[in-house]
Amino acid sequence: MTYVVTTPSFSGPVELLLQLIGRHEMDVLDVPLAPIIDEFVSRLTGNPVNVEELSEFVLIAAILLEMKSRRLLPGTDETEPDEEYLGWEERDVLLARLLELRTYAALADALESLFERASRAHPRLRGVDDGFVVDPPDLLAGVSVAQLAAAYLRGIEEHPVPVVRLHHVTVDAVTVAETVAALTLRLPSLGRVTFRQLTDALETRIEVIVHFLALLELCKLGHVELGQGATFGDVVVDWRDDAPRLEVDRVDRYEG
Repeated sequence: MTYVVTTPSFSGPVELLLQLIGRHEMDVLDVPLAPIIDEFVSRLTGNPVNVEELSEFVLIAAILLEMKSRRLLPGTDETEPDEEYLGWEERDVLLARLLELRTYAALADALESLFERASRAHPRLRGVDDGFVVDPPDLLAGVSVAQLAAAYLRGIEEHPVPVVRLHHVTVDAVTVAETVAALTLRLPSLGRVTFRQLTDALETRIEVIVHFLALLELCKLGHVELGQGATFGDVVVDWRDDAPRLEVDRVDRYEG
């Protein structure tokens, strides 16, 4: 509801006035109720009565009258603050019902609008014109029994599972054991070298990976020392002259 009231201490919607008084932001004794009710009654005189607006105003006015009468009666100071709002739950239920009725009223207006639009539509009252015949095509025209049987056999026969053959694909086999043996022969003559220099001539990624695994194996066996001076820097490989004898069998087990 948008009914606006004007008093010496407040001007605005009547719902806001009730909220301010309920939150103790305004004193109900400072609000004269008689001029508000007289103004609302004069507004209804000669105008169509809106039942929803009238019921909401009567509810709010009744709450304001009850609150003001409680303040004016003797002994109100001894009343507990919560006792003043004992009847508000029933009022909330009434407000909820009023909102529910407003929803039903809006739904009725929407249905009325749909009925009005539907009334402007004119359905076809007649069926197919006399003499209008639809001849569907014969899907089996020209098909013999033998052709039908052959189609059935083709539909139920088992189809071979597709197989991807890789015999034409060439895979370079690079093992860790072979790379360890090759590095054992190559690293003593190189001395100190970086991993980047060691793998600079390699062409495939798998070869670089296998060389790195081979260096880790040699480091684990005590033949080389690996170091990195900075984060993300080059890995330096140092061959140890005092390394023990390489046991190829251990490398084969590592690879397996």
